[in-house]
Amino acid sequence: MNVLKRPLVTEKYAALNEVGKYAFEVERKANKVEIKKAVEKQYGVTVEKVATIRTQGKLKSKYTKSGAVSGRTASMKKAIVTLKEGEVIDFYSGI
Repeated sequence: MNVLKRPLVTEKYAALNEVGKYAFEVERKANKVEIKKAVEKQYGVTVEKVATIRTQGKLKSKYTKSGAVSGRTASMKKAIVTLKEGEVIDFYSGI
């Protein structure tokens, strides 16, 4: 099971990167210990703290010829990882 799905790169999380915090979308069943080990193994950094957030999917609806169709976007789990002072992760190095 791959614990880390993808890094979250938005304006909000880019501001946190300045302070040494990085956000990832992770598996819903992953715990903080597994997330810490996965980040340290994949990026070669030292993790000091892991905070997790479970988000509920948003309700969406659209109107079509056959009537209203409603549904829900997928729920997900995010992890905000705090690194040791002076360490950084470069998400753009492989581009």
